[in-house]
Amino acid sequence: MTPPPLDGLRFAFGTLSVLPVKVTRWDREAARGGMVCAPLVGVVLGCLSAAVGLLLLFLGASALLAAVATVAAPAVLTRGLHLDGLADTADGLGSGKPAEDALRIMKQSDIGPFGVIALVLVLLAQVAALSQIYGDSWARGATAAVVSATAARLALTLAARAGVPPARPEGLGAAVAGVVPVRGAVLATAAVTLGAAGAGALSGSYDMVRAVLAVAAAAGVAELLLRHCTRRFGGVTGDVFGGLAETAATTALVVLSLDF
Repeated sequence: MTPPPLDGLRFAFGTLSVLPVKVTRWDREAARGGMVCAPLVGVVLGCLSAAVGLLLLFLGASALLAAVATVAAPAVLTRGLHLDGLADTADGLGSGKPAEDALRIMKQSDIGPFGVIALVLVLLAQVAALSQIYGDSWARGATAAVVSATAARLALTLAARAGVPPARPEGLGAAVAGVVPVRGAVLATAAVTLGAAGAGALSGSYDMVRAVLAVAAAAGVAELLLRHCTRRFGGVTGDVFGGLAETAATTALVVLSLDF
């Protein structure tokens, strides 16, 4: 796979994080490069989040407090973009209304009961899983933060692959829907899986296998949600992308916390 163009990197970091990166192009080619590069954003945000958690641990904080900080960091670094998308997607799916009405509900600025429940459960699951992992090993906790953040952005790459339609003719979802060639999505998945395996291998062969399973499970669960949303809404939206990212991150952390 050839190195992504600089415009693609700028698109990825400029739209998926608050890092001071100026987006110079908004066309489909830049969007394609940006969505292929999405896992790289996950690596950077995961490392920054892990650094916050490790700093607290080294200063004597509990594993629980370190986990809360590690979960809070990516929310700050994305201005809550994915969490907002998760809440809106949950409200749309939970409304039980036709696609057009559900999409209208998702565009509203307030958060409904389904959105609140989804946010609470997802954040609790992430904190609980990371707290357990940090309690076992600070190195495993840091690895989990990076792997889960990367797997979350891989879900965005896969959701932007060719053949997945937008639910609306406007918005971020329409800008990136279908821009990633299937081959690019496959290569990105292979790269993230190999990277996760390498990171897990630092703690032993067992953790290497667990990291690979975490990426596979995150991608699989996100794919199930993607297909459901595509059927329900007629395609993807920016909110759906956010919901997929948080779902993938949570799934990865849960798998990484299990002993099997």
